[in-house]
Amino acid sequence: MLRIRNLRGKYFGPINLEVGGGECVALQGVSGAGKSVFLRAIVDLDPNTGQVSWNDRERGGMPAPIWRRVVAFVPAESGWWADGVASHFEDPTDAVALLSAVGLPIDAVQWDVARLSTGERHRLALVRAILQKPEVLLLDEPTASLDPEATELVENLLEQQLAAGVAIILVTHDPAQAQRLASRTVVMEKGTLPEVVVEGT
Repeated sequence: MLRIRNLRGKYFGPINLEVGGGECVALQGVSGAGKSVFLRAIVDLDPNTGQVSWNDRERGGMPAPIWRRVVAFVPAESGWWADGVASHFEDPTDAVALLSAVGLPIDAVQWDVARLSTGERHRLALVRAILQKPEVLLLDEPTASLDPEATELVENLLEQQLAAGVAIILVTHDPAQAQRLASRTVVMEKGTLPEVVVEGT
């Protein structure tokens, strides 16, 4: 269980939320409502106060790099710090098995980052996160730049993660996607979440 208690940041809070293993909670709201900074705060990338834990393991009780392996964040714009895709993976050969699952050719791991489209970058960032075997995935618009076919592939991969017990918080502007993947949808307004949730189908 991911437990978030009284989490506050500069542009949001306080927020209380619980997400169980194998559960997807969709997070919606207008641009600027605070969704992205909320996800960043969960992994302690931005200043915040409050308590966050996963299965009774407190965020503050472990080094940040270890926490960010347990709770993996895939932002809307992923970071790339080297010229080649392969440099961003601990073992590039591990990525090959997942590339076809997100609609990418198996040699994509050997490409230069400069040749990647926005959608390709985002799918590779998702593969990179999943290879860390996280127990929680925080996803900021993971299919916003994808066509329907690639979106279906990514959603299938996320369903596999849920079946394996991974907890997911999914920021999406697509109500249909929220219904397909999430058991609950919460709507952020001016940095806060209401107590009432919309049940998924």
